[in-house]
Amino acid sequence: MTELRLFNSLTRQLEPFVPVHSGEARVYTCGPTVYNYPHIGNMRAYVFADTLGRVLTYAGYKLTHVINITDVGHLTDDADAGEDKMEKMAAEKAQSIWDIAKHYTEAYWADIKALNIRQPAHWSIATDYVPAMIEFAKSIADKHCYELESGLYFDTSTVANYGALARAKTEDGEGRIEEVEGKRHAADFAIWRKTPAGETRQMEWDSPWGKGAPGWHLECSVMSEALLGLPFDIHTGGIDHREIHHPNEIAQNQARCGGDHSGAKIWMHNNFLIERSGKMSKSSGEFLRVQLLIDKGFHPLAYRLMCLQAHYRSELEFSWEGLQAAFVRLKRMVMASSTLQVEQPATTIDDKRISDLFERFTNAISEDINTAQALTALEDLLAMKKVDTGQKLLALAQMDNVLGLALLTTKRADLRVRPKSTLITEEEIEAALTTRKEARAAKDFARSDAIRDDLIAKGVEVMDGDPLGWDWKLDI
Repeated sequence: MTELRLFNSLTRQLEPFVPVHSGEARVYTCGPTVYNYPHIGNMRAYVFADTLGRVLTYAGYKLTHVINITDVGHLTDDADAGEDKMEKMAAEKAQSIWDIAKHYTEAYWADIKALNIRQPAHWSIATDYVPAMIEFAKSIADKHCYELESGLYFDTSTVANYGALARAKTEDGEGRIEEVEGKRHAADFAIWRKTPAGETRQMEWDSPWGKGAPGWHLECSVMSEALLGLPFDIHTGGIDHREIHHPNEIAQNQARCGGDHSGAKIWMHNNFLIERSGKMSKSSGEFLRVQLLIDKGFHPLAYRLMCLQAHYRSELEFSWEGLQAAFVRLKRMVMASSTLQVEQPATTIDDKRISDLFERFTNAISEDINTAQALTALEDLLAMKKVDTGQKLLALAQMDNVLGLALLTTKRADLRVRPKSTLITEEEIEAALTTRKEARAAKDFARSDAIRDDLIAKGVEVMDGDPLGWDWKLDI
């Protein structure tokens, strides 16, 4: 494979991927805080991390991927302020915090499956690592921390180049960070939060600094070290983590290991998904989540394709029209893939037309995971005529393993997702269309038109003459 080059947010440049351990790729991804359902903007981060992992596998590396589940310690403001998200939701729902975590973790895992995201080597659950977090904090407390009434705080002046990842340091410090009386510097952050006097949390542990819970930033440093070792290869997350959460992780890793040790050699961040109506907010009621896309009649792989159509470092604007266009594109790919019928796919590719196109695909993914260009190479492969079908199928399978669109296992019928609001079933639609075809064959056009009008009234568009060969679709 061509040399893999990745954009490192820490150095702001493309760098060749050189693993810490020969032949291995160790990757850590910041996972969700399981206090609510993830919205589709959250899920863009995991589509990207999954695609990165698939590229590393394709390049021949033994992949160890870790995604954490934050079930404690994350405050309502990412900048170390506000209430604990988990405690707040448990109080609102009048439920056990453990039940809240279980419910939303399972919902997140359902979205992972729907988007064809591969299972990581480890799901690291934050509460499983609290004793290790206390030990980590004890190991750096003397040189890098100080205690206040509210907890143990990290002194950011004790490490070199704090905030280099964000590159957003000002003389006034980070304005989004909570002002806590007694903090030495505006950017200092909590390692351990004491339970306030007179209060009891559902999740709290004894520590040298009093009963309480770990700070959110501490969790990832501890779990990445425990499961991947320090240093490891790549740390991923949304671009919002680049400003506070990841700089704080780096500071902790520097304190733990000394010098400019950032923990990961390469830090990678996907950009935002932009949605203009305001439904990306989890406080908006019917906010945009994967299940809502399904309820409106879209196959979730259409959203995966939508993400792949843009470079991960570019903003991606979501619209229903854009999702519909991605859905049509997915249908074309699935239909073209279904025509590749061979008893046995080839084991090698010696057709120059296919190998040249395959090289174009490889070059695209090797240059900072350029999935947009890789998709056009895949479509050009599907459009190829008069080439060996077995070799074409082999190339398609390898390309699809990288992009994760499940083109060879998704059937045309799978893409007909019935909107939640639609009362008619697929079996009823097919039966009506069969009767309509019989009426047309008998030149009973009045009955044919009546069946069509009845289907339209029930939200089914009959697609006579559709260039994709679709018989019907549900009106969304």
